[in-house]
Amino acid sequence: MKEASLVLEDSTKYCGISFGAEESISGEVVFNTGMVGYYESLTDPSYKGQILVLTYPLIGNYGVPGEDEEFHLSKNFESGQIHASALIVSDYSYSHNHWNAARSLSDWLKQQKIPALHRIDTRSVTKRLREKGTMLGKIVSDEDVEFYDPNRENLIEKVTVKEPVVYNEKGKWKIVVIDCGVKYNILRSLIKKDCCVLRVPCHYDFTGQAFDGVVVSNGPGDPKMCQDTIALIRKCFEMATPTFGICLGNQLMALAAGADTYKLKYGHRSQNQPCLQTGTKRCYITSQNHGYAVEIASLPEDWEPWFTNVNDNTNEGIRHKRLPLMSVQFHPEHCPGPVDTAFLFDKFLEFIRR
Repeated sequence: MKEASLVLEDSTKYCGISFGAEESISGEVVFNTGMVGYYESLTDPSYKGQILVLTYPLIGNYGVPGEDEEFHLSKNFESGQIHASALIVSDYSYSHNHWNAARSLSDWLKQQKIPALHRIDTRSVTKRLREKGTMLGKIVSDEDVEFYDPNRENLIEKVTVKEPVVYNEKGKWKIVVIDCGVKYNILRSLIKKDCCVLRVPCHYDFTGQAFDGVVVSNGPGDPKMCQDTIALIRKCFEMATPTFGICLGNQLMALAAGADTYKLKYGHRSQNQPCLQTGTKRCYITSQNHGYAVEIASLPEDWEPWFTNVNDNTNEGIRHKRLPLMSVQFHPEHCPGPVDTAFLFDKFLEFIRR
């Protein structure tokens, strides 16, 4: 068992045991409070450049599934690779047991060259992040490395698809998905509802083609770095195209509308965030992964808040008062997590049917 350390930018040091690739790496340290879903989280492109701390104490007990495919997409993962820079857990289970497991979490991390540490006091790390806010950090194994701030880069350029891809070509509705780091379950959710999905790079101008609606996907980093994508979304607004934003898509649509965004102190990353629908008493339990939010007071007159986080009153969605434009900060495709908000895909398609 090889020792390695997690070092935060305030010089706090946590010593642990490596169970992934024995490499040094740096990034932004964030925490996730979910009880399950470690392999879905690790393959979520929204974690690009981040060192992921899992607060649930026991990780690895159900292993990692195989590479089965559905709709020419990985059936079990949210992308084709691990995007988190590293993993930090309290207790790693060296013995896994699950009917769907094909390998251990440790073997998978080593195969993809992702560092991971356990025997770390993740409660202490999380408390420090909640008090001081999200910090830069690094895993130091054999060699030291410099701190790296991923938010200074346009991260969606690193995770977007390189060329347009079509799924379910014979689907009834043609939906363009602007890929800012799309989770595969967004694509699966649309395909299962008889949509022909055209997945395009984040800067790809598709507005000269025929299509029925647009989905702006989730993704990593600061939304203000994505000016080409914002300009593309603004074109969709001018065409009054039914448009649905998810996670980063919520922030990008807000910026395209003329609103502002800001960085949260430590973000929302879990499967248990309560969101209240505006004008009702309905509260939905949602799955989330984001570090930025929409500034509600900056919304133009034609737009209104749609959902609000009950924990901290931050914005969880916006919609246009007249046009078929809507977005949510949480993940209605819920993988992993609750299915409370899956109906939003039906609402989006209802706009298109009209």
